[in-house]
Amino acid sequence: MKDFTAYLNQIQEIGYVEEVTDAIIHVSGLPEAKSDEIVYFETGDFGQVFTIHPDLVEILVFSKNSIKPGTRVVRTNSVLQIPVGFELLGRVIDPLGNSIDSIKPLKKMEFSRSIQSIPLGIAYRKTIITPFETGVSMVDMVMPLGHGQRELIIGDRKTGKTNFLMKTVLSQAKKGNVCVYASIGKKKIDIKQLEEFFIKNKIMDKAVIVASGSEDATGLIYLTPFTAMTICEYFRDQGKNVVVILDDLSTHAKFYREIALLGKRFPGRNSYPSDMFFIHAQLMERAGNFITQKGEFSITCFPVAETMQGDLSGYIETNLMSMTDGHLYFDRDLFYQGRRPAINPFLSVTRVGRQTQTNLRREINREIISFFTLYEKMQSFIHFGTELNENIKATLATGEKLIRFFNQKYQEILPIDLQLIFFVMLWGNVFEGKDFDAIENIFGKIFGAYEEDPKMKQQIDNLIKIDSFNKLLASVRKQTPDILKLSEKYGK
Repeated sequence: MKDFTAYLNQIQEIGYVEEVTDAIIHVSGLPEAKSDEIVYFETGDFGQVFTIHPDLVEILVFSKNSIKPGTRVVRTNSVLQIPVGFELLGRVIDPLGNSIDSIKPLKKMEFSRSIQSIPLGIAYRKTIITPFETGVSMVDMVMPLGHGQRELIIGDRKTGKTNFLMKTVLSQAKKGNVCVYASIGKKKIDIKQLEEFFIKNKIMDKAVIVASGSEDATGLIYLTPFTAMTICEYFRDQGKNVVVILDDLSTHAKFYREIALLGKRFPGRNSYPSDMFFIHAQLMERAGNFITQKGEFSITCFPVAETMQGDLSGYIETNLMSMTDGHLYFDRDLFYQGRRPAINPFLSVTRVGRQTQTNLRREINREIISFFTLYEKMQSFIHFGTELNENIKATLATGEKLIRFFNQKYQEILPIDLQLIFFVMLWGNVFEGKDFDAIENIFGKIFGAYEEDPKMKQQIDNLIKIDSFNKLLASVRKQTPDILKLSEKYGK
């Protein structure tokens, strides 16, 4: 930015700080101020026009520096822009585009974009038809997603939401897609752990972390998801599929509520301002599957919301549910039972994911949902101490195996083709008489062979081309001895 005197000579309009209330500063004397315009203080700080009154302008500041009444203010006649470019990959930045990692400062980038861009209209959007792979079997097989989908991640604290998101980022980065992680108002140690995870798994060169700490200025925390989405739009326009994680919008809403109450805006439900829905809906609309000058590319968005005691009826939670394409509910009770991920398939929704599936995957999806519904009913017999017949015992035994199959270890991701083959092997009971630990060991060897042996990969990929579940079941039974033979020398 230019210095204060340069802006004053250019604009020839000056204001004075009248009142300071934490993140909001009241300024008089800027009659031509426009909404979202950047203003510059003689102290070197800057802020954004938040609300315009007949005799005062409210400014949202982006620093915690002390600004005293009487300080001079000047308009800049521009909105907030952040630098964008491929140089951002592998970096941790704040919402203003400044480097906050231990690497050398960012070079000056050629392009900059406004963080408040208008979402592309319907003419630039396409139907979501490409499956999105998370590497998590419970999602890919039971709650499938598509590239460009906006899927809410919702649940209580400490129920495995971040772990699932890390696996998703790992899976997508390995496919060459760009991952943007917005860490909103988090502790510094959490941001550092996030960076270390990306570095350890060698995916930092495909990721950008936009981070604001809990001790940062409220205005800076508010900007975080908008900066992340702006970076996503840049990479989309450069011909990249992008994944963005907004962690989390419950915290974002709380900080925006604080800003609105300091600005004396009328409080609505739970004291949130009336434009809370608009703020998040505008953000969600910037994700989707788009037609760009370089072809068809998507921004897949995972907003995160935190519930209290599993309550899905909260104001922010229901707002986000209504503006997204479904939600994955992380159930606290399932988490305490040891399920990983603790996703409740009966309370989760995917509105567009199933339209991306092949006939085979759709058939398998229906089988799994139907079986889990039956399994839940069968479990009630156990509670009543009913004498179980052989059919019920077989159903319960299969259910326990499937639940263990859908449990995944930390950082373990599975290619979707292998997920299907493993499920078919379990469903077809090809390892009859073996306990699940032995079956898991066999799966580990098959996974190792799939990763390293082109012959095994080709055999699995050819099996998946079958378009009927029953035909696949028969083929897997027939080819299992060959698959086991090829995988004998590979460990997990």
